[in-house]
Amino acid sequence: MDRADGSFRKRLEEERERLIADMERLVVTEQDNPGYSTHIADDATEVLENTKSHALRQNLQRLLGQVNDALAKFDKGTYGLCEDCGSRIDRARLKALPSATLCIQCQKQRERS
Repeated sequence: MDRADGSFRKRLEEERERLIADMERLVVTEQDNPGYSTHIADDATEVLENTKSHALRQNLQRLLGQVNDALAKFDKGTYGLCEDCGSRIDRARLKALPSATLCIQCQKQRERS
């Protein structure tokens, strides 16, 4: 692993810590029976907030999974290799998105499909 790869790993580890902290701060309260408060607007607000929190938590979990997968690739020695074609992912792409799994050409091809 060269020095640049070490900086990618460090960024991924920092991102993992940030995502975990964000998930811990995100409180999702499950209401067993929404609609049983004294005011319908309170119920609607609570359901909306719980729905938003749930969607945010799912997104954070997805991102955390991507970061963990990228860190596992470091351990296997496959970090920075495209999952489709096997070529090296451009460093500029990894700098912008350290958890990238596809080179730009394969990403474009997937998006067209």
